[in-house]
Amino acid sequence: MLLLALDTATPAVTVALHDGRDVIASSSQVDARRHGELLLPAIDRVLAEAGLRLDAVTGIVAGIGPGPYTGLRVGLMTADTFGLALGVPVHGVCTLDGLAYAADLEGPFVVATDARRKEVYWARYADSRTRVTDPAVDRPADIAGQVEGLPAVGAGALLYPDTFPKAHEPEHVSAAALARLAAEKLAAGEELPAPRPLYLRRPDAQVPKNYKVVTPK
Repeated sequence: MLLLALDTATPAVTVALHDGRDVIASSSQVDARRHGELLLPAIDRVLAEAGLRLDAVTGIVAGIGPGPYTGLRVGLMTADTFGLALGVPVHGVCTLDGLAYAADLEGPFVVATDARRKEVYWARYADSRTRVTDPAVDRPADIAGQVEGLPAVGAGALLYPDTFPKAHEPEHVSAAALARLAAEKLAAGEELPAPRPLYLRRPDAQVPKNYKVVTPK
């Protein structure tokens, strides 16, 4: 087994290789505006670090969000393209699940990432491997009663200490955690989600209204 894992659902552009036993190479860069520029060089970098070629990959793992439209589609389109070109399966993993797995907490806790617009993408977990609510997007103040007293991880939790006073790192997801989680689930015979984006709201970009129509004279 050689899994290529990647995620672009948060400001982190993160890539890792997992050989069926553990992560053998990884790369993470935080830049919310350059997912498209940074992802392919990061993939080349981890392959070079591992001394492997892309055609050695036997499966792709892609973070499916939730996340902003523009960043999220970069990773998922890249994963789909590699999967088709190599003829290998593409597996989805919820980005929040990757953060929860990396947090490695024992009791109930919350994962929250920055959704912009003064909102967070979030979910509750019974432990680092068990999500107990569907991913959602809300204003922190609106969910204060649901997360009160719980530890929290992720950039969204760190941004809003009034709602998440017990927030701590990891701030962003790592592809290394996604790869380990996916490898563990696949080894146990679990079926992973399809690599389809978790868009919980409409994209920020909108078609302009009342734009001027230019016609030839």
